[in-house]
Amino acid sequence: MEKQNKPFWTRDSSILLGGFFAAIFLIVYIWWPLAEEYLAYVDWNGAWWRYIDWLLIGIFLFMSVTIVARANLKTDLLIVFVGICGGLAIESWGTQTNLWHYYTAERPPLWIIPAWPIASLSIDRITRAMDWIIQRIEDRAGEPIHHSLFPYLYWTVFASFLTLMLVFVSPTFDKSYTLLSLALCVLLVLTPTDHRLALLTFIAGSGLGYFLELWGTTRQCWTYYTFETPPFFAVLAHGMAAVAFWRTGLLVKMAGEKIGWSGNWKVENYE
Repeated sequence: MEKQNKPFWTRDSSILLGGFFAAIFLIVYIWWPLAEEYLAYVDWNGAWWRYIDWLLIGIFLFMSVTIVARANLKTDLLIVFVGICGGLAIESWGTQTNLWHYYTAERPPLWIIPAWPIASLSIDRITRAMDWIIQRIEDRAGEPIHHSLFPYLYWTVFASFLTLMLVFVSPTFDKSYTLLSLALCVLLVLTPTDHRLALLTFIAGSGLGYFLELWGTTRQCWTYYTFETPPFFAVLAHGMAAVAFWRTGLLVKMAGEKIGWSGNWKVENYE
């Protein structure tokens, strides 16, 4: 990977942040009854700060900061596109098979789809940061981390995930959606393109996924069939989804290059 010296805030950061806020505004405007119902729980005449969802605000602020970090629309638009398509596929699978359901009973609710590309951008930045930290450690040590470490960790982590997935989705083995999802995950795991980046992406996705799932399940915005808040599998599934989106982006980029598109979606280093 090439090391590039880029400022934290770029011209594209302003565009991306503007698009982020525009998406939030449209969601609130189009689904105003849902927002109104949520605000009705706040006692504005009393200790209103006790009713404010500080976890949601914290997640919102964190993702706002991360998505603008060294933004580059040439790469970020691809992440957004894959995130939208992938998020729609995942939400359709989960809600149609009743692995989870939303309080609005929509299958799936369209208002949740924009959260996927936003989270994908944030995960991309977290992955870059972790990769940068590892490279700094390697630079100071004067040698790379042992080449066998990441493949070992990769197979351990992803084999464990597939085992957990088989157990969690077992009630829906009779659903074609589940069989396709399993086949895709197995294919992705068995054909790693980069053990290190795949593992870092999985960790970043799971880390962010924990807070997203904690918020959604404890607020009963969505509920899993196990009624856990949240299920451990659901947290790790965000990591697997992040890997799937990353791999899909690489395939789209490869296909684009075949037809003359010069897009470049990869994890770059921080300087």
